[in-house]
Amino acid sequence: MFRNVTRKKQVLSQDECISILKNELRGVLSVLGDNDYPYGMPMNHFYNDEDGKIYFHSGKTGHKIDSIARHPKASFCVFDKGTHENGNWYLTFRSVIVFGKIVIIKDREKIYDIARKLSYKFTDDSAYIEHEIENSGPGTFMFALIPEFITGKRVTER
Repeated sequence: MFRNVTRKKQVLSQDECISILKNELRGVLSVLGDNDYPYGMPMNHFYNDEDGKIYFHSGKTGHKIDSIARHPKASFCVFDKGTHENGNWYLTFRSVIVFGKIVIIKDREKIYDIARKLSYKFTDDSAYIEHEIENSGPGTFMFALIPEFITGKRVTER
């Protein structure tokens, strides 16, 4: 059903893929948008080791939400910053693509828990995080991508 990377020497292990999902701040979530056009948007995310899901927070309405309601299948692409190996001008970077289905999270305590964990990726200011959750938490909309297939590769762009 899902395709494997063609160039086997470039394939990342599942552990490397999970590490990138856990450590990078942003990726591009792609859904089937209006008139069946792909719709990709940059999103910050939280990979949860406990259940293997990738969590996102969002506004409650808009193109993304309408698209998810119509068709819950999505892909999420994350890549690292890359490196200039051996002083070369070109970058070598690692990318991960996750295919899966999106579910809406309704449990408020789960939303607050994931919102905290996501926030700690950006700041360790717990007073700020708790203030934001107290003030914005009740209006926070959250959904999760349940992975069905995760693949990754190392690319040298020369």
